[in-house]
Order: sequence, then C-alpha cells, then structure tokens
Amino acid sequence: MSLRAANDEGARRLPDPQACQRAAEQMLGYALKAGAEGAEVLVRDGAELEVRLRLGEPELIKEAGSRALGLRVLKDGRPAVTYTSDFSDAGLERLARETVELAALAEPDVFAALPAPELMARQVPDLALWDDEVPRLTVEDAIAWTTRGEAAARAFDPRITNSDGASLSRVVGATAFASSAGFSGGYRGSYVSLVVQPIADDEGGKKRNGSWWTGGRFVASLESPESVGETAARRTLAQLGAQKVATCQVPVIFPPEAGRSLLGKLAGVTSGGAVWRRSSYLADREGTEVASSLVNIADDPLIPGAPGSRPFDGEGLASRVNVLVDGGILRTFLCDTYAARKLNRVSTGSAGRGVGGGPHVSTSNLIMRPGGTPRETIERVPEGFYVTHLMGFGFSGVTGDFSQGASGFWVKNGERTMPVSEVTISANFDDLWKNVDAVADDLDTRSSTQVPTFRVSHMTVAGR
Repeated sequence: MSLRAANDEGARRLPDPQACQRAAEQMLGYALKAGAEGAEVLVRDGAELEVRLRLGEPELIKEAGSRALGLRVLKDGRPAVTYTSDFSDAGLERLARETVELAALAEPDVFAALPAPELMARQVPDLALWDDEVPRLTVEDAIAWTTRGEAAARAFDPRITNSDGASLSRVVGATAFASSAGFSGGYRGSYVSLVVQPIADDEGGKKRNGSWWTGGRFVASLESPESVGETAARRTLAQLGAQKVATCQVPVIFPPEAGRSLLGKLAGVTSGGAVWRRSSYLADREGTEVASSLVNIADDPLIPGAPGSRPFDGEGLASRVNVLVDGGILRTFLCDTYAARKLNRVSTGSAGRGVGGGPHVSTSNLIMRPGGTPRETIERVPEGFYVTHLMGFGFSGVTGDFSQGASGFWVKNGERTMPVSEVTISANFDDLWKNVDAVADDLDTRSSTQVPTFRVSHMTVAGR
C-alpha cells in the first residue's frame, strides 16, 4: 500500500468559492442565452480523506476530490435538471442547450417556478465554517490519530478483546449558487471526525461493541484520540451482561445519542413536503399542542461554526432561524419554495439540494433547546429505562406509530443497575413528545441535529 503524503499544500488545490461562483454565473448566462426563462446553478468543489484502521493496521485509505455543477432550468413552466463535471466552456454551453431542450419534454408545473426576487438573499454572512488546519491533516496524521484512539481503547481494560476499528474522516469543500431570480454567492466549509469502536466478549460467546466519536469544523475542537478511545471502551464494557427485562411501562430516558434520531423523525413530519403530500400526522396541527410545554425546537442555520450552518439555502434565499415548536405548540412547517406554494405560504428558507437534483426541504442545525434539569438528576426515577441505542425503522409518519428495538441500562432508585438489550420501546409519537417531563441542560453540539438528554414519563418497554 502506498501512502501518499497529503500535506503537500503546494500541490493540493483547496476549494475556492470564488472560482465556483464564477463557474455558476457563467453557466447561468449560457442557460439564459439558450432560451431558459429561469435558471439555477449549483457548483460544489471539494475533497475528502477517509482512513480506517483495525487492530493497528490500515484497512482503507481513501482520498478523493470532486467538482460538479448542477443546472435547473425552466422553459414555458417546464423544469429540467442536469449536472456535469465538464467545466470547459464548450461543455457548459452544450449542457445548457441540452437542458433547455430537455425541459420541453417535461410536464408544466406551476409550483416549480423560481422564488420571487424580493425573497433572495442580499448578502452572504461569514459563519466561521472553515478551519485552515483541517486540510492540513495528512494521511499520516489520520493513521496516527486512529492508531492512538484504537490503542487507548484496547489498553483500557483486558476485557476489550477485539476491535471494529477506528476511522478518521476529513471533508473540505466550497459551494456556490447562482439564480436568475437575483442571487449569486458562495462559501466554503470544513469538517473532521474520529470514531473508535472496540469489542468485548460477553457470556455465551456474545460480542458487545460500543463506540464514541468526536467531530467538528475545527481541529482544535476535537477530543484527543485517547479520550475518544477510552470513552468508547467504557461504553463497550458497560454493556457486558446485558439482558432482557419483563414487559412493562416505565419512564424512558433518551441521552443525546438516542434522542437525536427521535428529533430527526419529528423534523420529517414537520416538513412542508410531507404536509402537502398528506404523509404527516401533524398536517393539520399547526398552532396546536404537539409536545410537552418543556419542548422547544428550532432550526438555526446561522450559528457560527456549527456543523449544519449555511449562509443561504438551496434556492439562494437568506438563511433564518425557524421556530418549529415553542413551549410544545407547533409554530410552523419548514418549507422550500415548492412546498410553500403547495401550502399557499412563503418559503421558510429551508431548501437543500444536491448537485444532481432539484430543491427539497431540509434542516440545517435542528436543535431541541436544553432545559433546566441538571444532567445528574434526570435519572432520579424509582424505575426506568436509559436508552443508549435505537435499532430498526419502526416509525410511520402518517399515523405517528413508533416502535424500535433498543438497548441501554435499567435504572432503579436513580442508579443504573444493569445493562439491557433486545427490548422494544413503543408509543404513539404524539404521546411520546407530549409526555416529556424533564429536559436536561447537556445539549450535544457535535452534529447538525442537536438534543439534550430528555425523559418521557412512560413508554412501553417490551422484553421477555
């Protein structure tokens, strides 16, 4: 295996948002010249490094760069979407002509028009999304970090007998967007993460694996590899001796690792796309109680340095904070322009898009606001279940029915008394959120979906 020294800054091409913006504007001109009545151009340029190591030996070293341009045109109310990696003048001009011709074959869609010009962003705020240190991480650095993380986990306790490995991922990229509705802008961002996954042997030949990870836009914000490895080992060992419990109804506690997926599901049913398709149980619930008064949820793309921050959305609209749930009351649905028109309202600036597709509703930094309960006291229940992992996909956005496999710890008199596995937790999602009776103050900001620990007063835990 040959290891390429990736820290050759003289040879490495860093993503350049200004160059991406020039390409987007150039393509926009070609599309309008080819006869499009409206056009949007997205350009992304980036590079990624992934190193995966197991038992001290590298299993995967992948470093790749990509640059692509996505074009969406409208002609006589008919949309067409194409993309290319050919940035030559001739290639861009040809794609513009072909995309306009392609639009003639599509069905007219009055909802697919571009956003109104007065809604477009007027500036691109600097949200501190870039760290010069991230692209300087070399392959050798990544191998060293993963080695240190895995070694710390294996040395933590002799009961750690194996490893699912450790991996480091670094991503840097630039994004530019130009629209004939009246916007052109670009920005760049970075992100790096490290995960360690040790394995321990349990009774009956069962394997217990746990993990821990650190991540962020800035290298300086990361935990040390040793800290990540030791935490991963501690979480793995805590699962030894896990068993089922008898079926019952008890308080259920969701730390950030488990609660994050619940918040993501709730975001799915507050999407304007799900609402106009009538595939959300919240479709007619705007302005009504959908959660406990302790629950406050917002989508905030303007937090400096946060993983999901963006200075404009996927249609060039200015980013803004949207409050979804305020004191348990559903305040709004997240909408891109298409969903907003379907629902006879205005976009919330919540469009995302990939290079090869059109706009769709997306979240940025989706945050359940921390509460006033100290983290240390939220487990003070006579009996309950502390969830560390959720498995499966048992959720219907149409009915709100929720049922997922889970593992974690049994809590008795405020103490975790034994690990639990192979159980199922279930509730109607509406009841789950309405029965939140405590929200802790320990918001986890590592990812773009951020939650604190919270407790649901009662749920069904199905075991033996």
